[in-house]
Amino acid sequence: MENPSRNPAQDPAQHPARGLPAPPALGAAALPPGTYEGQVVLVTGGGSGLGKAIAAEFARLGADLVIASRRARQLKAAREELAAVPGAGRVTAAVCDIRDPERVAEVFDAAQAAVGLPDVLVNNAAANFPSPAEDLTPGAWRAVVDITLTGTWFMTREFGRRHLAAGTPGSIVNIGASYAWTGGPGFAHSAAAKAGVKNLVETLAVEWGPYGIQINGLVPGLFPHPDLPEAITAGLADGRDGGPGDGPGDAPGGGLDARQPALRVGAPRELGWAATFLASPYARFVTGHTLVVDGANWQRRTVVNPEVTPLRTQLGRGPFTP
Repeated sequence: MENPSRNPAQDPAQHPARGLPAPPALGAAALPPGTYEGQVVLVTGGGSGLGKAIAAEFARLGADLVIASRRARQLKAAREELAAVPGAGRVTAAVCDIRDPERVAEVFDAAQAAVGLPDVLVNNAAANFPSPAEDLTPGAWRAVVDITLTGTWFMTREFGRRHLAAGTPGSIVNIGASYAWTGGPGFAHSAAAKAGVKNLVETLAVEWGPYGIQINGLVPGLFPHPDLPEAITAGLADGRDGGPGDGPGDAPGGGLDARQPALRVGAPRELGWAATFLASPYARFVTGHTLVVDGANWQRRTVVNPEVTPLRTQLGRGPFTP
């Protein structure tokens, strides 16, 4: 006998899972046109990948950009691309190894001379690769921690000191990672560094808030793009992701949609929209917060835990030998 309380319209077979809707098209803006006119935005790692995508959204809103990276050729191409974004202000580029505090100071000097003291700093530059913790050499540990945490600190410190001396407000956005909360098996070096980056957000929001400097974190989920390191893309399936990407800017990653609660991966512009909001006049009372933009993937759990596969097996490593 049919259950009279059952509503046929609620039958999952008639309404299959569709996931979260696609974002607006590339070129749309989440904030009013000109929100960042007269503002200078410095983005580390802005010559490629998500850093460039973030910089593009600030440019679209009228910002003058300073993009920094260790690779001069990459910066040149990115500068030309960003300067062509409709609404963009001036775009300048600086080669910078953020692990060197003297070079960091020089970049701020150059930015100040060319376009002015940056009003917004986006700490996007980082390093990462998968490895069992026991295989990490001291040099490998330092390479990741020095860029991801210490480099972020050098940039943040220089930004903060200059604004404190000038008596001007400013906004910082640190790009984080969800394993700062959960731990990151296979990424012990990066997870430890990103936990430090998250803590800087919470610490400095209190220290520098009285002086008008806000600082927030922004955690990306899976945003396939062509600049992903080979060591990371090797862990993704072959083929197109099938998600709402940016045409040629998409990277291979077939089957990734089905691995996300949203049933799609993120489009890089979605991270850019979040960054422009956090640093904008519309978020001045938001500070010390870390926003996760990942379609709820980091909160995903299964009803029954799958069998445990040791990390070395997952990475195709043999037994550990000292």
